[in-house]
Amino acid sequence: MLTARLERLGLKPGDWVLDLGCGEGRHCHGVHLLGGVNVVGLDMDEPSLAKARAGLSVLGEGGGATSFMKGDAYRLPFADATFEAVICSEVLEHLADYPAVLAEIRRVLKPGGRFTPTVPRAWPERICWRLADGPGGYADQPGGHVRIFDEAGLEGEIRRLGFSYHGKHYAHALHAPYWWLKCAFWRRRDDHPLVRLYHRLLVWDLMKRPWLTRALEAVCDPFMGKSVAFYFEKTEAGRAAA
Repeated sequence: MLTARLERLGLKPGDWVLDLGCGEGRHCHGVHLLGGVNVVGLDMDEPSLAKARAGLSVLGEGGGATSFMKGDAYRLPFADATFEAVICSEVLEHLADYPAVLAEIRRVLKPGGRFTPTVPRAWPERICWRLADGPGGYADQPGGHVRIFDEAGLEGEIRRLGFSYHGKHYAHALHAPYWWLKCAFWRRRDDHPLVRLYHRLLVWDLMKRPWLTRALEAVCDPFMGKSVAFYFEKTEAGRAAA
């Protein structure tokens, strides 16, 4: 289940895409299935990269090159202007110095390249922080979220780096109540009956994709979507500043 909408990236056969902080590779796998588009998934977590590679083996040939590598978001191992698109999904909220990573993303994008960051939406995220507050809580986990983004603020920061704004959308409304339940029962978040039951619902929805839950999420996303996805394009001003 993708957060970014790949059709909004304007990808063509032969293009190169970077999925920065790819995790287990869901967006890479989506790009792979487009056929003819090359994608690199970069992450620091080896177990996640291993799962991404295993998932790729199930998908078969996609017509483009797909690879996964370990790497540092603060020092991307790529030349300037390498990629036609960069996806950075649910990553920036984990980073202590996210502006440095935004600068690196701008550097490796070609002029006219597309950039789509996704981050947790502010008000559902605040509920999670409040329900599981304090030491050991939701916002006090190793590698966890270190900030809540204001949408207008993040959009403005990226614009000032030399990007033009091309819209946004919200996603994963059905996931918001799941995380609220986990935070409400934080000490038993993995084995509480209500959390386990809701998790079963999400797995069923992911596997079966029934029209009822798909329609429900489409209706609820604008109001309670857990994530927000932005779409930007690197301008010539961004090239000069890089």
